[in-house]
Amino acid sequence: MTAYQRRATVSRRVSLQRLLVLGGSLSLVEQATAGAQREEPLIDSVRTALSSAIQNAAPPIPEFADTEARLKYLRWLGAMGERLKKKKPEWETRKEFLQTVWYESKRAGLDVALVLGLIQVESNFRKFAVSSVGARGYMQVMPFWTRVIGDGDAGKLFHMQTNLRFGCVILRHYLDRENGDLFMGLGRYNGSRGKAPYPDAVLGAKRNWEFADLR
Repeated sequence: MTAYQRRATVSRRVSLQRLLVLGGSLSLVEQATAGAQREEPLIDSVRTALSSAIQNAAPPIPEFADTEARLKYLRWLGAMGERLKKKKPEWETRKEFLQTVWYESKRAGLDVALVLGLIQVESNFRKFAVSSVGARGYMQVMPFWTRVIGDGDAGKLFHMQTNLRFGCVILRHYLDRENGDLFMGLGRYNGSRGKAPYPDAVLGAKRNWEFADLR
């Protein structure tokens, strides 16, 4: 190899390294953030409970105890719809998404603002987001969960309600494992239990979705 060829080879390697570094930086924005949930052994009772919790794929239909509860929900929907407009320009798409997030969060006993904050950090509200380790969808669910507590069809994780159902059930499970400790539960969801960056990011994003109904 001539001196010129050696210099050209080195130059190409340096350029490739720069592109990889740049790609890595961009991936923090364009790719999904987490998706490092670790597969853990589950006792049969927990597996059965989680499997049961993801059943029933019926469309979410909000139900309210009274008119005031319904009006409060509609005010929330309007406020969140405005905040989400840049991510989902079409009103019907935003409405369906927010209605499903609200339904699945309530179903799992989770704060809706927390779930929206987690989605913001995980996928930036992109339905078909895929992480570098293969986690999928809005809440970046790892495919192994469909085998552990579902029917094994990981493709369903790109279905909006299925993804939100799995994500909310898994987050509820992790919070229960950590006795309600948000910091530890969020870290477990991300696969970074005990480390601050991910819980801090989700709790920071959660503030963007809090709703104070002053009426």
